[in-house]
Amino acid sequence: MNQLYPLKFDPIFKEKIWGGRKMETFMGAPIQKCGEAWILSGVEGNESIVTNGFLEGNNLNELIEVYMYDLVGEENYNRFGQEFPVLVKIIDANDWLSIQVHPDDALAMQRKIGRGKTEMWYILEAEPGARLISGFSRQSDRNEYLRYLEEGRLQEILNFEDVEKGDVFFMPAGRVHALGPGILLAEIQETSDTTYRIFDWNRTDDEGKPRELHLEEALDAIDFNVHNDYKTPIGKNPNQTLPLADCEHFTTNVIHLSGKSVFKDLSALDSFVAYVCTQGMAGIQYPGGTEKLKPGEAILVPAITEEITIIPYTDSELLEIYIR
Repeated sequence: MNQLYPLKFDPIFKEKIWGGRKMETFMGAPIQKCGEAWILSGVEGNESIVTNGFLEGNNLNELIEVYMYDLVGEENYNRFGQEFPVLVKIIDANDWLSIQVHPDDALAMQRKIGRGKTEMWYILEAEPGARLISGFSRQSDRNEYLRYLEEGRLQEILNFEDVEKGDVFFMPAGRVHALGPGILLAEIQETSDTTYRIFDWNRTDDEGKPRELHLEEALDAIDFNVHNDYKTPIGKNPNQTLPLADCEHFTTNVIHLSGKSVFKDLSALDSFVAYVCTQGMAGIQYPGGTEKLKPGEAILVPAITEEITIIPYTDSELLEIYIR
């Protein structure tokens, strides 16, 4: 069997009613109103396809079936089987997304809908005045929530956050949330496509029909508590790896690069490592060659890889994603 190597993939572009045109310039999206680009996906029917090397044309889950531990790590393979466990997207919100919530793993298992969805957002661009919703602005409960929802006043008890480039928001399953207009971000999440819509701003589609809501399904998923950590504080240091999110579902760091960096002993993680370029351009150097990463591109470094070198061609920024 040929030696595994860092894998690149074609993005999967998705048109959305709330999508914009930022991804045309950010990563060359070929469609207008592009709301999402799935850049690393094992979701059934939306698996990422390899574009480099002798494995070109294979999809991600097929490769896990063949390479197992060598690709994703022993612990990940035992835990997730032949489904790649994280989904990485670029999202362009040109309008408010629906107010929504995701189930956790336990509720998703109970409902036989795969896994739940915990996610995080890393803000790539934000227009002046951009905002998003994360959780409740005060302690609430089921009865108050239902009353405000029925009266069309739900936003009055939700927490709005101002958004700037470089902000980080961790969104555990159960947290009510919504993205506002003028935001481009990277989203890292569990491999799940389950979303419960609570309110969709009275929007209708091209045929004048409102999108489906999931009010009953959402009730048992919602965390009604107020939290004081809606926005994650982070620092900024060139050529250092800074933590953004760390949970059982994924670990995400950001790396600001102005010079060559060597990453050793990667295999000790017992996990794949994905790198996503969010700014500039960088080369991922490994024993078999070099792959270039442009904004919006992801590369998957197999779990058996001992060492890579990242060479920035300009001042660059990468997200680093793995499961500890």
